[in-house]
Amino acid sequence: MSQEALQVFNVASLRSEVAGPEPRYFEFLGGERLTGGLYRLPAGSHDLQTPHLEDEVYFVLEGSARIRSGDVVRDVKPGMVLFIRANARHAFIEISEDLTLLAVFSAATDA
Repeated sequence: MSQEALQVFNVASLRSEVAGPEPRYFEFLGGERLTGGLYRLPAGSHDLQTPHLEDEVYFVLEGSARIRSGDVVRDVKPGMVLFIRANARHAFIEISEDLTLLAVFSAATDA
């Protein structure tokens, strides 16, 4: 990945990297302190992620689903920003419309 001070990404181009009938993740930004990717879950699919070592922020670009983290379940809709603490169990469930998320991860901790 580039180490330039400024990088610009086109969301339309990134979406083409995650198109298709299966869940897909495409990392477009990789750095020591921050990584970013586009995550797509088609309607009716299952999110099989496991807890991450990093804090994570999701920006919901499109779709409709719910997210479960522990005992908490919340609706997910475009325009929402979700924060998941490192090592927290979480998954998108009840994906009723193709879900596309911008995911940003902090640097891994020694937790």
